[in-house]
Amino acid sequence: MIYRPIILDEEIKFSKKKFVVSKTDVEGNILFVNKNFCDITGYGHQELMGQPHSVLRHPDMPKAIFYMIWKSLFAGMEVSAIVKNVAKSGKYYWVIADFSMQRDNHGKLETFTSFKRAAPEYVSKGIEDLYHGMISAERKGGMEASLLFLEMFLEDKQMSYGEYLEDLVEEKGVFSSWMKRLKK
Repeated sequence: MIYRPIILDEEIKFSKKKFVVSKTDVEGNILFVNKNFCDITGYGHQELMGQPHSVLRHPDMPKAIFYMIWKSLFAGMEVSAIVKNVAKSGKYYWVIADFSMQRDNHGKLETFTSFKRAAPEYVSKGIEDLYHGMISAERKGGMEASLLFLEMFLEDKQMSYGEYLEDLVEEKGVFSSWMKRLKK
């Protein structure tokens, strides 16, 4: 069993060229992580196997974002998100995560895979206000209030969450090809 570390206000920076990969079963239990994942999180491969992926969830992340991720995946849609995770050391790191699902030979959802890259500082700074607002709403009125806050925020911008992320990343001129494929 993995115990939650004491949260530190110290960021782990890593190369945007490093892909961090994890695969879970449909219940969110870790089945695979790559070496970059272990290097960045500080957890050993065997230490993570079978553990819920939520052990990496930073308390600054709105639960509603993970609800949206799961809802999309179970609906058979790929989804991306900007996520703040916590490492074994208690330090945090930001990623742009691209989630996909795999099905068995009978079409039943079997596993979920996440390909993550380091989020540039302007991306994490750009999403922090939204996430802080969502967390504040969550504390007062639960996840429904957080989802409503997000819905109103996006309505005001006349965008979906995916479009907002795309705009946030593209705004600084580093819109990568792996994000572009989400539009296809």
